[in-house]
Amino acid sequence: MKKIIYFDNAATTALHTDVLSSMTPYFCDEFANPAGAYKSARVSENAINRARTQAARLIGARPDEIYFTSGGSESDNWAIKSFSRSIRKKRMGASCHIITTSIEHNAVLNSCRTLESEGFTVTYLPCDKYGFTHPETLQAAIRDDTILISVMAANNEVGSIQPLKAIGQIARRHQIVFHTDAVQAYGHIPINVNECMIDMLSMSAHKLHGPKGVGFLYIRNGLELPSYIDGGSQENGHRAGTSNVPGIVGLGKACEIAARNMQKNINSMTRLRNRLIYQIRQGLPNAVLTGSEQMRLPNNVSFCFPGVESAQLLSILDSHGICASAGSACSTGAAGPSHVLIAMGIDYNLAGGSLRLTLSGENTMQEVDFVAETVIKAVKRLSI
Repeated sequence: MKKIIYFDNAATTALHTDVLSSMTPYFCDEFANPAGAYKSARVSENAINRARTQAARLIGARPDEIYFTSGGSESDNWAIKSFSRSIRKKRMGASCHIITTSIEHNAVLNSCRTLESEGFTVTYLPCDKYGFTHPETLQAAIRDDTILISVMAANNEVGSIQPLKAIGQIARRHQIVFHTDAVQAYGHIPINVNECMIDMLSMSAHKLHGPKGVGFLYIRNGLELPSYIDGGSQENGHRAGTSNVPGIVGLGKACEIAARNMQKNINSMTRLRNRLIYQIRQGLPNAVLTGSEQMRLPNNVSFCFPGVESAQLLSILDSHGICASAGSACSTGAAGPSHVLIAMGIDYNLAGGSLRLTLSGENTMQEVDFVAETVIKAVKRLSI
């Protein structure tokens, strides 16, 4: 069987062996429901509390500000919909305005569109050609009835890292709640919720070598956020449903490993990323790097190739054992080019030839060289 070279780590990551080992006891031996009133239940409860501490430490939060969910999409929906609806209810139906950006993940965009259908007003901020949202553009969009600002920490397609601290300062100055979707950034780059004045933050474990189907929403103490799912009193009455103990334990372990290895991974992946960008540019002078050269995630490489269709390019790469994508995994199969690239002002036809290559700490320089060589040959073949 041909060796697989996995360069789609923005879509999901391989489960770390230490994460799997940490989870295993809670499937069979320590399987008790943490809501129980017996010793085995307390073992599960203690494991959850330990994971809460591990998750909080990475962003400078308190453990009691971490609420476990099924992942990033649930966290985004909960933060945006529940908060907005609760504020409108308090305001007796008065107008409520939300600000987000045109390049958010669909979990944020579709949550906002749902609220628009309910009568909320939403402003979708433009971005520049590098995928950045400018603080002055945000400042100009604020109204008297603005209740929420939701801006992602880093873009999932082109890797652009947003100026969270500047955005947080504006939000705090105007006493507006600030939410960030940090699914791509958490554990990969430093984020401190206090320094950036973040009120809510979404995270998903499977983006940093944790298990799928588990994440969390950070909610700053003092912020009232109604539960999104009705039922029991789990997660301090904020999120109903029997606790996914193995998943939560795995999330915590993944956070611990990410914290320990963050700087090492940043350094190694930045070297790999820069080499990959350099080689593709050398071999394909017409290739268009999308996103910023400097202020981008250390593992993200994204290009558009003139005269090439993404589907054909991905098929060739797949035949060589290379896993890559054209953009967001949640938009695979969608008709037309990425909404992110279009928002960045990239020509519609050029955007149809996009390629995203995203690395992990397990990738090697030899793999980078092979991928670059294969991409160059494939693009030249398709451009004939």
